[in-house]
Amino acid sequence: MRKLALALSLLAAGPALATGIQIEVEGQANGVITIDLFEDIAPQHAERIATLAAEGAYDGVVFHRVIDGFMAQTGDVEFGLMGRDMRDAGKGGSKLPDLPAEFSDVPYDRGIVGMARSRDPDSANSQFFIMFAPVYQLNGDYTVVGKVTKGMDVVDAIKRGQGRNGEVMGKPDVMTHVTVTE
Repeated sequence: MRKLALALSLLAAGPALATGIQIEVEGQANGVITIDLFEDIAPQHAERIATLAAEGAYDGVVFHRVIDGFMAQTGDVEFGLMGRDMRDAGKGGSKLPDLPAEFSDVPYDRGIVGMARSRDPDSANSQFFIMFAPVYQLNGDYTVVGKVTKGMDVVDAIKRGQGRNGEVMGKPDVMTHVTVTE
């Protein structure tokens, strides 16, 4: 009930209240990742992440795609819940509509959080990724939504996937609890 009340207050107040999220991670990596959401750069995307976090939608969602030297992807609230069949993890989103791109000049440096999407630039929904290293080929093509301010050691410890696509085999690391910070 408290999560629903917080989500409704966030929706009513707009994105200015949600300045970040804290992600508790368990698995090969254990600890807390703190992310500052960039409401001034990507207001719709920052609000979406904060809304889903406040609703508890990210709790129990796995890091399904992790590519060493590139990024760790999570946030599939539809198919990425721990304990479910992981074959479809990464193919879903939330029940909310996709978002229009909010591209910026912020470079994809280490610790930057970007919104995952399909080939359509206006298809970001709930999934996001955290950069292990700079990859400037993403600049201007994917919405930058935030930056890790604490816990890069936790990000660095996330279980890596296999192959070019980085699919995590076996038991993936999971976001056990995601909370909104102000």
